[in-house]
Amino acid sequence: MPEISRFDGLVVRMYFSDVGQHNKPHIHVYFGEFEAVVGLDGELLAGSLPHKKLTVVQAWIIMREQELYVAWNDAVRNKPIGKIKPIS
Repeated sequence: MPEISRFDGLVVRMYFSDVGQHNKPHIHVYFGEFEAVVGLDGELLAGSLPHKKLTVVQAWIIMREQELYVAWNDAVRNKPIGKIKPIS
């Protein structure tokens, strides 16, 4: 599962061909012992993150929405995906 970004102690990853369980575009976010799946619409789909960290992830999603959807479309087609800039 490629790491697509890292910022504010968060690690953001995206699986290839990951359309089964959540059935919507999403990212996997890791922060210490916390793990969460967050839709590209900002919805928390599974797991948990501290509220402030979830807010940071949601802001980043808004800032990088176009790049995230391009990465998602490539990932579900098993095409290579690159890094996405962290929150600035």
